[in-house]
Parts: sequence; structure tokens; C-alpha cells
Amino acid sequence: MLGILGKKKSMSQVFKDDGKCIPVTSIVAGPCVVLQVKDKKKDGYTAVQLGFDEKKQKRATKAEVGHCKKSKTSPQRFVREIISGAEEQYEVGQKIEVDIFKEGDFVDITGMSIGKGFQGGMKRHGWSGGPKTHGSMSHRRPGSVGTTTTPGRVLRGHNLPGHMGHVKTTVQNVEIVKVDKETNTIVVKGPVPGHAGTYLVIKKAKKK
Repeated sequence: MLGILGKKKSMSQVFKDDGKCIPVTSIVAGPCVVLQVKDKKKDGYTAVQLGFDEKKQKRATKAEVGHCKKSKTSPQRFVREIISGAEEQYEVGQKIEVDIFKEGDFVDITGMSIGKGFQGGMKRHGWSGGPKTHGSMSHRRPGSVGTTTTPGRVLRGHNLPGHMGHVKTTVQNVEIVKVDKETNTIVVKGPVPGHAGTYLVIKKAKKK
């Protein structure tokens, strides 16, 4: 299997044998249930649909309950598809455990970044700001944003204040420091997207 679903737990640090300290992130990964195996003939593409983190049936829709009933499991909070290229090896209802990875493997981790709310241009885009003295009234303001008479409007994609963060983000080539099957935990080197409790998709690194 090329991937698994998980949830960000916390950040910490570990010391290697040579005394070097490295930052790490703990991720609760799996067990995941195979909810559906998609094939090219029926669905138009091949993928394995995984579910992670069970939820109460009363909090799920009838469609979710019926879909998960095919795999003889309860509704799942986090459902994602992973393209592996070996879908024939998996069947509905199969459990995917954290031991598909081992120490030293490299993975790509995808999640939603931390939301920052509405931010000004200096924080959002790194503007240097306007003059600080001599009576200037434009310290952090956007300033002139329009063109002249042609085309006479603000061009699409202009850097302006607005919503910052909470976007789909992927960190690549993250090294796995430790795999603990008893607690379903993966410890990876460095940070991963999102705050504690953010759902993550962990897949085999494409560029390694």
C-alpha cells in the first residue's frame, strides 16, 4: 500500500546516537478500512478508498451508513482515495495498519494548513510597507491598486489583504524516524501541515 490516513498528534524532539537533536512530529496513523476499490472499467480510474476514525452512526448520513455497511464497518470521519496502481491486491473491509511503513522510509504528507483568518498585505504577502516618517499616512496600507484608463480595473490575482491559511498543503520527502504498531503511531522528522488533530494523508514519497 502506498499510503495511509492519520491525525496529527503533537511535536517533540529526539536525540540521535551522535547526540544530535532533531524536531519530530507524532502522527496517529490507522488502522484504516478499505471502503471501496475503484477500477477503470467501472469508475473510469483506479484507486483505493480508505476510511479513518470511526464516528457514531447517529452523526452520519444515511448515504454514509449504507456505504460503510458494505465493508462491515461503522461510518468514518475521514475518507480519502489513494491511487496505488495495485488495487487488485486489496478488498473491501480490509484493514490497513501502520506497519506498511518502516523506519527510514520517506513519505509525502498532505493536510490543511493552520488558518490565520483575515490578514493585511504585509503579513499575508510580505510587503515592506510604506514610509515610516515625514507625515506618511500609508504605513501598512495597500496603496494604489488600479491601472490607468486601460483596462481600468484591478487585475486578477493582485496581492491584497484577505483570508490567509487553511489551504491544502503537502510536505515532501519527510523521513520516518520511528514506527510504533502498538500505539498506531508514526514519528516523522520535522513539521507537518495543520494544528494538533488535523487529518493527514501519508503516502510514499514520489520523488525519492
